[in-house]
Amino acid sequence: MGQALAKHLLDEGQQLTVFNRSPEKTVELHNLGATVVLTAQDAVNNSDFCILMLSDAEAINTVVDSIDPDTFKDKIFIQMGTISPDESRAIARRITDCQGSYLECPVLGSLPEATSGTLILMAGGSSDDFQAALPLLKIIGKNPQHIGDIGQGATVKLAMNQLIAGLTTSFSLSLALVEKEGIEVEQFMKIVRDSALYAPTFDKKLERMLQRDYSNPNFPTKHLAKDTRLFLSVAKQLGLETCALEGIKQLLEKTLAKGLADTDYSAIYAGINKDQ
Repeated sequence: MGQALAKHLLDEGQQLTVFNRSPEKTVELHNLGATVVLTAQDAVNNSDFCILMLSDAEAINTVVDSIDPDTFKDKIFIQMGTISPDESRAIARRITDCQGSYLECPVLGSLPEATSGTLILMAGGSSDDFQAALPLLKIIGKNPQHIGDIGQGATVKLAMNQLIAGLTTSFSLSLALVEKEGIEVEQFMKIVRDSALYAPTFDKKLERMLQRDYSNPNFPTKHLAKDTRLFLSVAKQLGLETCALEGIKQLLEKTLAKGLADTDYSAIYAGINKDQ
């Protein structure tokens, strides 16, 4: 995702300094015009806006640990990964205590949307920080939304990803039933498309499920499993009943156990359809 976003920013004529903990992943961006540095410290030194596009809070904190806190001052850190509200608030405190600014801005969408600048952005933080970052955010997404305080953008992102898990699982189970009974899939899909139950993600994932081809993921199964665990943790703290999502979590764990962690999350179908 970070690679796709970086390419888009370069296409838009932005001056970009890139750091990656795996330096080999920056070669293409260097060839496209990005300035590549070997430390996160150098990236912060060279930038006014510091975008963090990392997989989880542990990775974010590892990178932040490598930066001199004195250099946080007057920098705006935009955190775009999917983490819990409390994790986001804790990272915000680390940065704002050193007179830096922090804006959480998780994104909805995958590689095509990152490449085209059409990600859905859900920002949490002060209005002043949001307005300062807005010209950049508008390059990344078509209509950035300021949700509210820090933690609230992260909350909405978890809510959206829970829908991804729920919709994909429900569709997979219905599709598996239809296939097992030898019913024409397209006939089933016509009924679904004509109903109020239809979601566009069904057609986006249908061919992968029918072909049992989950390669070249836009969003890997392991990340959906991580986000599902995060949602469950937050929901339990708030006293919500999570038994339905607990079942989906178990299904995702079975899918991971099949060696499908790095495949597209439509591989949930392989977890449901036991003869795969």
